[in-house]
Amino acid sequence: MSAQRPAVRPASPWRQPTPVETTLPNGIRLLTHDVPGQQVIAVRTVLPVSLADEPREVEGITVMLARLLDEGAGDLDAEAFALALERQGAVLGAGALDGALSVDMDVPVRHLEPALRLLTSAVAEPLLPEDEVRRVLRNRIAEYDHESASAPHRAARELLSALWADEARASRPTAGTPATIEAIDRAALRARHDNLGVEGASVVIAGALDGVDVGALAASTLGAWTAAGRRPAPVVAPTPRGGGTRIVVVDRPGSVQSEFALGTPSIGRSDSSWPAHPVLAYLLGGSPNARLDALLREDKGYTYGIRASMRPRVAGGSFVISGSVRSEVTAESLDLILGVVDGAREGFPRAEIAKGVDFITRATPGRWATADAVADETAALAMEGLPWDFQQRTLEAMARLGPDDLASAMAGLAPEGWATVIVADAEQVVPGIEALGVGTVEVVSD
Repeated sequence: MSAQRPAVRPASPWRQPTPVETTLPNGIRLLTHDVPGQQVIAVRTVLPVSLADEPREVEGITVMLARLLDEGAGDLDAEAFALALERQGAVLGAGALDGALSVDMDVPVRHLEPALRLLTSAVAEPLLPEDEVRRVLRNRIAEYDHESASAPHRAARELLSALWADEARASRPTAGTPATIEAIDRAALRARHDNLGVEGASVVIAGALDGVDVGALAASTLGAWTAAGRRPAPVVAPTPRGGGTRIVVVDRPGSVQSEFALGTPSIGRSDSSWPAHPVLAYLLGGSPNARLDALLREDKGYTYGIRASMRPRVAGGSFVISGSVRSEVTAESLDLILGVVDGAREGFPRAEIAKGVDFITRATPGRWATADAVADETAALAMEGLPWDFQQRTLEAMARLGPDDLASAMAGLAPEGWATVIVADAEQVVPGIEALGVGTVEVVSD
């Protein structure tokens, strides 16, 4: 007897996990997710900070501070702190964005309490030992040099300068430059740490929390931190550079490829028209079947891939097209890219829109399948001040998108032209680019 084939039913509507929200004794917002089966607990601590507050001469200091938080804390030096984390099976990391300094930890649930104590010590009492400070700063300078050697990184850095006005912190690397890093010392790092405090801070804890008094654990650790710090002013969108289409060629003599980065200031996730923009990015350059790849990769064979993406910030954001082509087809490829973008202003048919919407709405729930992903997403919402059901609302809005919505989003992209960076052999590519007559061309040394 053959088994009866089970019926295939449509998937149930996805519901975004909503955190349980409480407040710790010191005012830190505690956000918890019970994720059954996830025995490794994800902890994400979000401390409000503004990179715009950094003195110009020591830019990058917030990122450097983040990298030093686990280099000894409390009464444990760097080696002892590392061993203490290892004994708990915990991994700790930290970083800084334009709206927050984040301290993240993943740890088995049975070791959550001692791990939270270590995390609290790192946040509240970092030692910032002189030898580790020098090492981390040296590593950043070496990292900058390594980034400079990478064409995609070099293009991305130059695009920041091309997109945003000089006075905007967003126009310069988040982690600083060799000149600003060399000006940082332990005293400056200690002063930057003194700015951190509990006001406006959040901690997200996600995993198998059934039977765990996570509120009490958090209250006795992070909830006991009493630093006043200084809450920064709300983050505002950076000022665009403007000035119409500007093409910057970063001269890399002998290069056999040209690396593209085209960008334009755009909206952030808090904008009511946001749902159309990820779909627009997908249709232009989000898959091998997208318009850019279909032409430059599948039809012409000029590239391994040209991608388009939305890059939201806490406030505002940008829309970026990036990829590389063979040097000899640089000018033609730029012309084709701009042609695809201009063609998209004529609109997208419903069938094409449906493909983009289907991909995004069906793939997004999978990103919430693990405790660390749930914690990451919730921490991002906390940092940006977005509602807990933001992602669900966005997917529902995407399902209602039509040609007029995409046309409106497309009309808002680069109304004055694209900021364009090309890392290439200038002698080989500039004459062809100038012949296109699409904007002013400036050559800068690598």
